[in-house]
Amino acid sequence: MAADGAVEPGPPAATAAPSPAPARAPAPGHFFRPISAEDEEQQPTEIESLCMNCYRDGMTRLLLTKIPFFREIIVSSFSCEHCGWNNTEIQSAGRIQDQGVRYTLTVRAPEDMNREVVKTDSATTRIPELDFEIPAFSQKGALTTVEGLITRAISGLEQDQPTRRAKEEAVADRIDEFIVKLNELKQVASPFTLIIDDPSGNSFVENPHAPRKDDALVIIHYNRTLQQEEMLGLQAEAPEEKPEEEDLRNEVKSGGAVEPLGTRITLHITDLSDMTRDLLKSETCSVEIPELEFELGMAVLGGKFTTLEGLLKDIRELVTKNPFTLGDSSNPGQTEKLQEFSQKLDQILEGNMKVHFIMNDPAGNSYLQNVYAPEDDPEMKVERYKRTFDQNEELGLNDMKTEGYETGLAPQR
Repeated sequence: MAADGAVEPGPPAATAAPSPAPARAPAPGHFFRPISAEDEEQQPTEIESLCMNCYRDGMTRLLLTKIPFFREIIVSSFSCEHCGWNNTEIQSAGRIQDQGVRYTLTVRAPEDMNREVVKTDSATTRIPELDFEIPAFSQKGALTTVEGLITRAISGLEQDQPTRRAKEEAVADRIDEFIVKLNELKQVASPFTLIIDDPSGNSFVENPHAPRKDDALVIIHYNRTLQQEEMLGLQAEAPEEKPEEEDLRNEVKSGGAVEPLGTRITLHITDLSDMTRDLLKSETCSVEIPELEFELGMAVLGGKFTTLEGLLKDIRELVTKNPFTLGDSSNPGQTEKLQEFSQKLDQILEGNMKVHFIMNDPAGNSYLQNVYAPEDDPEMKVERYKRTFDQNEELGLNDMKTEGYETGLAPQR
């Protein structure tokens, strides 16, 4: 069953009036700040807007913020004091990402219903067990939870039920039955699957176990199809632009082709001097520290040319500034885990804790310095391995056609 544009409840979005009300602007250089209830300077911008429900003046509030483990977003909230109508939505403040992203979450417990979710306009939401789908561009973007997504779908389906009962009672009855099934999902009596597929790469599902790996959540980055490119408006010809200069000390893109084999590098950190090792982490490389039950997925933090110390500090900043563990809504148990993780990471950086640091790059384009070169490094192991089908899928290799590309063998017309 598909949910179309009717899933978005309420009248069309409000239209901003030409004269904005006085607003408190963010501090210069800090337009996008991490979400935090304790940040008193993080105030929304207020704009007087026309309510499309009663056509009187209401108020739109815009908040520019950023989500670690994710990126910058704009949260927009409209309310009308005259008729009581309100509407909240989000928009990505960043560019369309190089790859699309697909989140597959197995919801097993009521706690999973509280996971934070960012769903953009271009994302498709599916629940396979109910054959339920919310197509792309049928809803505005939302910053919500798993339960909020389901509640929003229920509200949309209920919206036109009175009209359906008057015209097509049988259809209305079937929708009533379906709404009951959606409500039952919220009780999590049995596991179900939630899939959010966003070709723009700008949607997000929270890992509440961060910095540890989330066994219930599978994240796949993929190359967009031609149809998806057209849907996002990326096929129109654009004037040539000079490539932007990149700061190779902070972020890089691997310039090499995908290697025939993947690379797995395991370093046993035993001494403070290990922190000075040069390191190249490509965009396709994941990082693990088994002793801390930590895994950093591919594409997180992007590509980097730095030192081991520099990458560990980036990881610490990424994890400890997670907004879902800050402020009034934070979970005390999760906050304690993050504090413990941060303390252990400090011990590693100070050379007081021995751990294994693992870089796993299916594309084979990552590197960690061997300080004993040309001799073998007794604390480092480099393995080359054959990629799995899923790894090739993430790298866009399964559909790649190579026939006729050999020199001198191109097909003739």
